Amino acid sequence: MIQTSNVSLAFGGRVLYKEVNLKFTKGNCYGIIGANGAGKSTFLKILTGEIEPNTGEVIITPGERMSVLEQNQNKYDNETVLNTVLLGHKRLMEIQKEKDALYSKEDFSDEDGIRAGELETEFAELGGWEADGNAKTLLQSMGIKEDDYNRLMSEMDSKIKVKVLLAQALFGNPDILILDEPTNNLDFKTIRWLEDFLLDFENIVIIVSHNRHFLNKVCTHICDVDYGQINMFLANYDF
Repeated sequence: MIQTSNVSLAFGGRVLYKEVNLKFTKGNCYGIIGANGAGKSTFLKILTGEIEPNTGEVIITPGERMSVLEQNQNKYDNETVLNTVLLGHKRLMEIQKEKDALYSKEDFSDEDGIRAGELETEFAELGGWEADGNAKTLLQSMGIKEDDYNRLMSEMDSKIKVKVLLAQALFGNPDILILDEPTNNLDFKTIRWLEDFLLDFENIVIIVSHNRHFLNKVCTHICDVDYGQINMFLANYDF
């Protein structure tokens, strides 16, 4: 669960939101709509912690993992396509890095062995042994060729990069999925695939999009940003 408690934000005397109280729960997909400049993407940044509200707070159920669609296409230019997807699960990659460092030690101690055992247990619980296969399945589903998996992101066309970053956000079954304009620069086939993926997704999805058909297809709720308020409706975009 993620919720806002009395969240307010103003820029230069202009009030974007005043005392917003919303709760987002598992199994639902929330579309954030509103006029250009209303503050839709800014609201997502408040939810992710990128922007601090003037008042109020964002509350997330302890232990839940949030995944956010990266907007900077060049952020992972020095990573391979496959590794970029895997980096969507930061904790899993942290464990892998620490494991590698431990096992490469020449003076591997009893304490190192205990720590390695703890890491192996957590790694398995997070699906670490299936991670590569799951990441490849996502890439394949988006039409990215296997020959590209080990190529650097800097070598990829922008249309491929957006798919890889989307796969990164979806990877590892996050508890809270934040997507800002996920259909931008996607081909029709991948958009249809994404719709089906989100319809089967069992956790929380929060989306900003101008794609009316997409919102109608995937959303269970709509949050309308207008006049300093965000009002939630149990319905799709057309309603």
